[in-house]
Amino acid sequence: MASEAHEITSTTYISHHLEFFKKSVGEGSFWTLHVDTIVMSVLLGIIGLGLLWLASRKATSGVPGKWQAFCELAIDFVDGQVKDVFHGNRRFIGPLALTVFVWVLLMNAMDFLPVDVTGKVTHAFADRWRLVPTADVNTTFALALSVFGLMIFYSIKVKGLGGWIHELFCSPFGGNPLLWIPNFLLNIIEYLSKPLSHSLRLFGNMYAGELIFLLLGLLASTSILGTLIAGILGAGWAIFHILIVVLQAFIFMMLTAVYLAMAHEHH
Repeated sequence: MASEAHEITSTTYISHHLEFFKKSVGEGSFWTLHVDTIVMSVLLGIIGLGLLWLASRKATSGVPGKWQAFCELAIDFVDGQVKDVFHGNRRFIGPLALTVFVWVLLMNAMDFLPVDVTGKVTHAFADRWRLVPTADVNTTFALALSVFGLMIFYSIKVKGLGGWIHELFCSPFGGNPLLWIPNFLLNIIEYLSKPLSHSLRLFGNMYAGELIFLLLGLLASTSILGTLIAGILGAGWAIFHILIVVLQAFIFMMLTAVYLAMAHEHH
């Protein structure tokens, strides 16, 4: 009876791997930190900065090394994309877009690590540990809200507080007092939809990818045939998931640049 009570089912297997390592803040507080998300996000951010720093430290004016050449291609690619949508001074927007792209790419790429193998390491210090920070909606919302805050900041900085408020009430239908409320409501909906779409698109794709890998792991545990089928499907999904991982990082970076470019525009 005891062995049956502790038998691992498909539901318990998936739910176990989708639970976070949580810590409550304060006694009886409703605030809860996802420690695994925070640790992995910070760790991958440090790794990303370290890799870029390493490339800049060993950069040469002659024939570049492989890592320097790769970083230069990535920087030129991101800067070219930002240049197409943002026509002002890119001194801040360019490095921000590169940082967002590298950070989100590294967080997405954690989805390629097999959870059962890495779990043998993480279980040494935590019963539950999720490796993909972007599969946590808190991460994607935090990133999106940071971009949203920058968008509001630049809107006020470029247009002035009065100009920004005027835009809220007088764009896009005009400055007639009868249109102030429709203009305001439309602009508020537009403002609120940006962080929602920005965050949920990334979260949805990475959460679904993580879930599919877990389902393939379940299939592999059923039988030898299941293991063979799961191996073939897993290889195909991993190859396709490479595109998703890179594409979602690119989309998040591009939306960051587009939203900040829109903040600099006058309507």
